[in-house]
Amino acid sequence: MARTKKAPIAQRDRAVLGAVLRDLRRAAGYRSVDAAAETTGCPASRQTIYQYERGAMSPSLPQFLELVSFFVLEAPKGPDAKPDADLRAHGVAAITRALDLPAYHVAAARDLIAKMQPVAGGGR
Repeated sequence: MARTKKAPIAQRDRAVLGAVLRDLRRAAGYRSVDAAAETTGCPASRQTIYQYERGAMSPSLPQFLELVSFFVLEAPKGPDAKPDADLRAHGVAAITRALDLPAYHVAAARDLIAKMQPVAGGGR
């Protein structure tokens, strides 16, 4: 069976993902994308992060999670970084927000799972 072409990610979803990543980068104490991208271990290039933050491109879910993990758990914190507990909560909020967007189809998967649940007390 041939694969169907995926629907493009809506501009609104791309903008939300970009804003979430931008807020998280700033919360980690990185004022500029350059500073974040130059940090050892950064999982994306400067241009890629710019594209994500501007909403011109969307990261795949694994790429998004990798960036969140980097900013929250791995990158050295900048001088203006939020306290660690706040930054971790910000990271959880970022992932939760992303998973609720239609872009990653998680909400649709949850709906499908709910529809497929067996009827309680239903026999064979």
